[in-house]
Order: sequence, then structure tokens, then C-alpha cells
Amino acid sequence: MSHNRPMTMPSAVSKTLLEHADTNPGSPAVNFQAEAPPTDAPPIDAPRERPMTTIAATAVQPDVIPRADTKTATDSSRAFSSTLGDISCLNPRMQCRDVDVWYADKQAIKNISLDIGRNEVVSMIGPSGCGKSTFLRCLNRMNDSIPSARVSGSIKIDGQEILDKHVDVVPLRARVGMVFQKPNPFPKSIYENIAYGPRIHGLTNHRTELDELVETSLRKAGLWEEVKDRLDQPGTGLSGGQQQRLCIARTIAVSPEVILMDEPCSALDPIATAKVEELIDELRTNYSIAIVTHSMQQAARVSQRTAYFHLGDLIEVGTTEQIFNQPQHRLTEDYITGRFG
Repeated sequence: MSHNRPMTMPSAVSKTLLEHADTNPGSPAVNFQAEAPPTDAPPIDAPRERPMTTIAATAVQPDVIPRADTKTATDSSRAFSSTLGDISCLNPRMQCRDVDVWYADKQAIKNISLDIGRNEVVSMIGPSGCGKSTFLRCLNRMNDSIPSARVSGSIKIDGQEILDKHVDVVPLRARVGMVFQKPNPFPKSIYENIAYGPRIHGLTNHRTELDELVETSLRKAGLWEEVKDRLDQPGTGLSGGQQQRLCIARTIAVSPEVILMDEPCSALDPIATAKVEELIDELRTNYSIAIVTHSMQQAARVSQRTAYFHLGDLIEVGTTEQIFNQPQHRLTEDYITGRFG
């Protein structure tokens, strides 16, 4: 059986002979052959042996900057081992450790650990579907309302475990309030939107106390001067930005310790957004705030610490300045610079 061998490049001498034949047609034909392989070369059909290399067993390392740009941010083969940065803080209000969430047989977040400090704003950023809102809902057990959801791990507020089945979620959600993406005022008057929570939680004994609490809450939300003369009108008649601030006032009326905000400005115009952001900065003097946002500019403006989520993992945590100016993980850098998201 014959074998077709690839031709090797002709040597310099062969090239000269070819040129001579082209310029002198009458000269004898030149016949050159490819150089024969060395006598000790393996047969042409023999598999080529590859040199054996020894790889030391080492732990998988995160994709830390700097490195050669050999992969893209969407490369599914990228290895991830643990969160970069310090997940803890000096004065934590809430401590989350090894939190996993499953929806039926699909795992939404994996082994998340993060502290939320007192009097600070923590921003959670990342592409859609990365698990940041799911994690936020764990902090006051909003996922309990989803039949297929399962949450494991540990979440504590002031040292008290909230995932314990014996914990009553009603007082828990008074301590850890939630402001949703879309303003959702009750179909009641502006006054009753604020008074409803304190009344059902028994926080006031007299109408005078309740009036004071309503005014205080609206002032803290920066809404009092705009609505003080129409408290009996429906809350649904306010503008979008006013409705969101009304919802914030309703949340702080029950004296929470933590305020959770799930994209609170996504449905607002720039002017209303600026007012809510200013309010967030004022509220952090009295509350711990965790905010989910798709606006990296907003995260940079309002938060002191930032956590970056990706496909259910908490990739990196750090001060907001460090995350946006000197990210340590390539995924973080790719997201904040707009390479994907």
C-alpha cells in the first residue's frame, strides 16, 4: 500500500535548478525529489508520541487580574472557586453564610456569604438572572411565598437566625423592609398608606401618635412638603417618583433595621431617580440598606460597598471605589466596562 507523503519545501539548490530549467528550455530535465526522512523516523502510519508532562495538583484559582486575555467573559469553562474580597464588615447588621437557593431542581444561587453593615449601603450588581434579587429576597424570607423555593445556609440579623422555621415572618418583615422595583402603593389614601403598618403592628396607641408618625415618615422620605395638604387623597394618584417615595415612607414607618430595595429607580425618570438616591444617602444614617441595581452609575453614587454576582455566584466584594476602579476579577472588570451584561 502506497502512502502519500507531504512534499517538503525544496532546498536552495533545488530552487536554483528550477530557475535554470525555466530560463533554458533546451537543457536536460531536472528531476529532484523530496528529501528522505531520517532512517530512525517512525513509520508514516505510526501514531505520533507526545511528550509526557507532569502537572502538579493545585487548587483552582479564580480568574484574577492581571492575566493573558485568552478567554472571554462568557466562556463557560472559566473556573471559579471562591468570592474575591472581604465578605465581612466591622459592624454587621446581617450576616449571611453559605446561602443556597433552589427553585425545584434548579439552583439559583450557590454558597453566598456576605455581611450587611450598620449605616451603610451595599449595592448588588450583575447581569440579569445572576441571582442578586433572589438573594435579596432571602434577607426577609420573601422566597417563602414561592412553593418550589428551598433556602439553606445561615442568615442572621443581630445574631438571630432568621431561617429557623419557628421565626415569625411578620415581625421579621417589619425589621427588614422591602421596596420593590415598581411602586405599589395601597389603594388607600396617602395617610392610610403610611398608617397601615404601624396600626397592625401596634406601634401607636393614640391618633396623635399616629399623626406624628405619618408626618415623620413622610418627612424622612422627602415627601411631606409635596403631600401635606392632600393626605386624604389616593396614593395611586401621585406621580411615579412620588409613589416610590411613598412606598419608602411606608417601609420606614414600622421602624425597620434593614431596608431592601430591588431596583427602586428602574421605572423612574432622572429627576425622580435623583431624589430617591438623595433619600437613600440620608436614610443610611439610621438604617442598613441593600440595593439591587442594574445602573452601575447609581451603585457608584449611593453605596459604600458593592457585590458583583454572576450566574448564581458571588464573584467579588469590595468597597465601591475599589470595585469600579480596581476590580480584581476579570468577570467584574468585563461587566463594569460593558463587555457583557
